[in-house]
Amino acid sequence: MDLSRSFTIRESSHRIHNPFTSEKLATLGRALRLEPGTRVLDLASGSGEMLCTWAQAHQITGTGVDISTVFTGNARARAVELGVAGRVNFIHGNASGYVAQEPVELAACIGATWIGGGLAGTVELLNRSLRPGGMMLIGEPYWRQDPPDQHTVEACRARSKDDLRLLPGLIQQFGALGYDVVEMVLADQDSWDRYRAAQWLNIRRWLDRNPDDGLAADLRAELSEAPAHYARYEREYVGWGVFALINR
Repeated sequence: MDLSRSFTIRESSHRIHNPFTSEKLATLGRALRLEPGTRVLDLASGSGEMLCTWAQAHQITGTGVDISTVFTGNARARAVELGVAGRVNFIHGNASGYVAQEPVELAACIGATWIGGGLAGTVELLNRSLRPGGMMLIGEPYWRQDPPDQHTVEACRARSKDDLRLLPGLIQQFGALGYDVVEMVLADQDSWDRYRAAQWLNIRRWLDRNPDDGLAADLRAELSEAPAHYARYEREYVGWGVFALINR
């Protein structure tokens, strides 16, 4: 049970495994008006940057669950680095179906709604860990503008145009699931650049160190094509944001 080697290589230097900068993550923490002692569950927690930095800045406590052994190790090391290891705990495991032993004030899934089989299933999963009146965080992509054709849709890693919605439609979808959107912080093209471009440097550094590895040919091909592909398609058509929700 782990992530693929290629994904781990691609994001080896990332503290945030989404198109979010540390500044945007800090903005989100402030916007939520987190009180000391707030209990947080973060499913698919990656390298733990949200829990660790919010434990330091806002004195929250929390548990993160992630399928990657590498990222879970990174999260534990980050907690020690920031002096918050006594406030946050990271579990290596499959976040799909994970429910907190005791209800929490804030439950999050930032950019991994596949754990619940999609948006609706992930909202239902998170709700099972929330105390009444608690808040939920969902990180999700959307169309920045309508893709003009199926080729563009597939180039943006979607199967059909209906896989994503425009931003107003995504917000309406949260409403249809019975939730008020009470905050949001959106990625921009610069934060997308920081996320994607860092992958290219990670791949190149790895290729320089491992030219004879079995993955080298595939990653070399990816690096040769990815920057122009990203600039032509994803950067122009795909948005991403974190949305705070409270059940109606």
